[in-house]
Amino acid sequence: MSELLRCLQFGVKCLFAPQLFNLNNKSLEEDDDLSDSEESVYSGLQDSGSDSDEEEEKGGSDDEDEQDQNEKVLIPLADKLTYGKNDIRNTVGNIPMEWYKDFPHVGYDLDGKKIFKPIRNKDELDDFLEKMENPDYWKTVHDKKTASDIVLSDEQIELVNRLQKGQFGDVNFNEYEPTVEFFSNDVMIHPVTNRPADKRSFIPSLIEKEKVSKLVHAIKMGWIKPRRVQDDSRGRFYDLWANEDSSILAKHKMHLPAPKIPLPGHEESYNPPPEFMFTDEEKALWEQQDPSDRKLPFIPKKYPSLRQVPAFSRFIHERFERCLDLYLCPRQRKMRVNVNPEDLIPKLPKPKDLQPFPTTQALVYRGHSGLVRSISVSPSGQWLVSGSDDGSVRLWEVCSSRCVKTVPVGGAVKSVAWNLNPSLCLVAVAVGSAVLVLSPALADKQVVSSSERLLSAQQEEGPSEGSQPVVWSETEREELNQGIRLKIQHPKAVHQVTWHSKGDYLASVMPDHSSHLQVFIHQLSRRRSQNPFRRNKGLVQAVSFHPIRPYFFVATQRSVRIYNLVKQEMTKKLQANSKWISSIAVHSGGFIFCFDVFVYTDWFGFFLAIRHHKKAVRSVAYHRGYPLFASASDDGSVIVCHGTVYNDLLQNPLIVPVKVLRGHVITHDLGVLDVTFHPTQPWVFSSGADATIRLFT
Repeated sequence: MSELLRCLQFGVKCLFAPQLFNLNNKSLEEDDDLSDSEESVYSGLQDSGSDSDEEEEKGGSDDEDEQDQNEKVLIPLADKLTYGKNDIRNTVGNIPMEWYKDFPHVGYDLDGKKIFKPIRNKDELDDFLEKMENPDYWKTVHDKKTASDIVLSDEQIELVNRLQKGQFGDVNFNEYEPTVEFFSNDVMIHPVTNRPADKRSFIPSLIEKEKVSKLVHAIKMGWIKPRRVQDDSRGRFYDLWANEDSSILAKHKMHLPAPKIPLPGHEESYNPPPEFMFTDEEKALWEQQDPSDRKLPFIPKKYPSLRQVPAFSRFIHERFERCLDLYLCPRQRKMRVNVNPEDLIPKLPKPKDLQPFPTTQALVYRGHSGLVRSISVSPSGQWLVSGSDDGSVRLWEVCSSRCVKTVPVGGAVKSVAWNLNPSLCLVAVAVGSAVLVLSPALADKQVVSSSERLLSAQQEEGPSEGSQPVVWSETEREELNQGIRLKIQHPKAVHQVTWHSKGDYLASVMPDHSSHLQVFIHQLSRRRSQNPFRRNKGLVQAVSFHPIRPYFFVATQRSVRIYNLVKQEMTKKLQANSKWISSIAVHSGGFIFCFDVFVYTDWFGFFLAIRHHKKAVRSVAYHRGYPLFASASDDGSVIVCHGTVYNDLLQNPLIVPVKVLRGHVITHDLGVLDVTFHPTQPWVFSSGADATIRLFT
């Protein structure tokens, strides 16, 4: 709009400068019907020059006598500058072309539509080749308005040379002709004067300027709108299927002709051949079939003559159904995409390229008489601890599957966890409503002494706030001889225990709907416990510390909350699509692997579902060093997957199941209850309901 207004304002200056347009008007008089040509290659200028030719004809006839002298100079140049038949004149007026140097158009027509520039297909290389090959290149002039190349003739080149030398264009013009005295002292009735034109002839009129300003204001306010093209399609109706080859239907590119009715066959004859007649079995089968499943909508019958054939009872009904099909069926051409089904399957790497990962069963640890619900490996990878429903905790040597020590705890063990700090040798055991801290003494003297110093710390006396929900106590005699050093009594049954990576903090979980006392964090060095939550956040199922960062993960039935231990606030909440979350595993890179066949990625913020198990998933685990994770299920299998995470945040991680490990016997509809990886080797341990622990390497 700003460009159009600028053109209108500039047009005021050109209203009273006919000499500026004289050359253009004369050059456009030769071929009047060029501007209306529909076969022009300059398709961008077809809307221009509709009314200008008529005005030029009128103007040329009125001022013919007054401009004889100017025509002597201008007409020869206009006669020589002849254009082709496909030329369409640019009617934007005497407007500087620099205004539209960066635009695809060169002006506007009377309706306010853009007049686009002609398309030039020549680049610099083509221009150079033409310069070298075309002998007339030096006398070729490019017209910016019409985008055409004009080859000057010899006479035109001579005319240009004379003008450049400061000479007159007309050769026959005599500049030394004697002057004619038009002014005399005699009074004449019709005086002839050579007085120059007034100054007001060259200055834009104030009246015209006011009119143009009113037009500009009206265009800005929307009072003047361009002429609308009348839509001839309104009120025009036609039958789609009246004539399939009509010119109207040819305009519809997506039109599909109505399907043709198949021609009648031998089975529709009044005297069909014997092979088309139905037998009794075929007739009974035809009657039992659904009408949509029948190959023929009728039973072929034989008549002695055509005169005795009765009328078809369903004729009107079938014609009505066909009309409905033609009327309601969307007859539109659809582009069929031929896609190979194999291309839709992602290209996964071969498992042998993703080695190492556990493939075979190496050892079986036997000794428990009940369900082995939990196992844990020491940070050195030399020892293994397991807890069972038979009321005992067993310590195993990994390489030999030898039971080193058996500690009776007097109840079913729900969870065991080995301290993650390599400088400590401690094991936490959840038995009933108590958490036992064991010192197995399966390390060198320095590690054992540091563990003893941590356990011998005195309990700090905090401010008394009534009865404490957690009671710390030291064991005596038999329990002390078994290696049980501390006993942390909870108000309710403990289902899970987990260690912090530094080894001083321990978290315990007591699921309960009616109380907010579900999670406790214990500090061994000061022997104090605290409840981090003042409100009930739902039924807590599992908790975990981040291996590196100060984050604490709390998993309820339907969500996972992430808390910042430094800021003491919740940073994020991940809503799960699973019905029940009972186990989580946290990777050092920030990945969370949850129960119920769902993988949640905290770092990237998307969810991936892995459904390889046929029954419920009991436990999940990450490897610390290798890109492996495993899941254990009640179907008696352990599935090991290889995960690849890309630096591109928009690309999903690649998860490839590499091995399905089997060996556990399903007992009482329970399969594998717990799974964990070796800290350094690509080995995986699994414990099942068959009272065994298996090592896969």
